[in-house]
Amino acid sequence: MSTFLRAIEFLSLSLWLGSDVFLSFVVAPGAFRVLSSRDQAGAMVGYALGAMHMGGIICGLLLLFARLARTRTFATLATPAALCVVLMIALTAISQFTVSAKMAALRVEMGSLQATAADSPMLLEFGRLHRISVSLESGVLLAGIAAMCLLVRELAFRSS
Repeated sequence: MSTFLRAIEFLSLSLWLGSDVFLSFVVAPGAFRVLSSRDQAGAMVGYALGAMHMGGIICGLLLLFARLARTRTFATLATPAALCVVLMIALTAISQFTVSAKMAALRVEMGSLQATAADSPMLLEFGRLHRISVSLESGVLLAGIAAMCLLVRELAFRSS
């Protein structure tokens, strides 16, 4: 059972990291390259980002529950690997429920980002929020890579 639970930990983190990389380097650039308008591409990426955020939070919680079930101690949630995952969940929640929500409201208020004047305060605020969103996603990715390295290190340490 311990091997199965550890596999769930690795699978959960791998799925989350993979989806983040795929969205960032394939879906988002592809949407802006293929779709006929920046508004359509933004809507598509916004939808995909929301789905990835919810999936990531679920994967993170699943990892923490599997870890808790495997070790049977709450102290395991205070290890560096687990704390990286907690950070990933927190950054994702902030991005989804504050930054993305504000960006969606601005998108509705503006109607079209393409048709909005470049010096519009709403468009400037949207750009600021977009930069915050990218920073949060970068933080999730970096914390995830650190968590993966730490999980591998834990496994190697226990094996030797």
